[in-house]
Amino acid sequence: MGESPTHIGIILDGNRRWAKRHLLEPTKGHAAGAKLLEDLFQWAIDLKIKELTLYTLSIQNLTRDKAEVSFLFTLLHDEIGRLLKDERIEKEQVRIRFTGRTHLLPEHLQERIREVETKTAAYDRVAVNFAVCYGGREEIVDAVKKLVKDGVEVTEESISERLWVTGEPDLVIRTGGDRRTSNFLVWQSIYSEWVFLEKTWPEFTKEDLENAIADFKGRERRFGK
Repeated sequence: MGESPTHIGIILDGNRRWAKRHLLEPTKGHAAGAKLLEDLFQWAIDLKIKELTLYTLSIQNLTRDKAEVSFLFTLLHDEIGRLLKDERIEKEQVRIRFTGRTHLLPEHLQERIREVETKTAAYDRVAVNFAVCYGGREEIVDAVKKLVKDGVEVTEESISERLWVTGEPDLVIRTGGDRRTSNFLVWQSIYSEWVFLEKTWPEFTKEDLENAIADFKGRERRFGK
């Protein structure tokens, strides 16, 4: 068996399908998915995962129905408020970051993001990255724009240093049944191991996370060699 993954990316997919299956409004699925994040934090701590990158809201999601997008913004605002009060954040030294074109978010949300990022900036035991208004191609475009502005030679290293997410996940998990990467960590995941689950995100359990980690540990990682 190989080593456990230290950085895990998760595509939190299937909230709306879960709601439809239970004859509920889509917002109920998003709320159930957000509630599960409280458990995920504890599982990550228990399993000694050093970094999580969570695909929370894509740039493309912003084109959905205005009422649904507004609800997602409210849900995110409330979730950050919960994080600010969560005693585990300080106890476990969890650094919270939001990565993506967050300037597209309402100002009240941007303020909340700055608040939680400032509060946790010095914590270094666990890192949690929320990919919000995120897109992998857009991330690369913005990194290249920074290179041009900085007048720096274009190399793999110089691009990597300017990405929103600078770490490379060992393992990426996608819930919801779809088997595609959906513009998530396009640059960083070239040698990541992927696990696709039929379960929707609100159905995800600690056992599912443990099974994905066990699957990862049983694989031979060759990194193109």
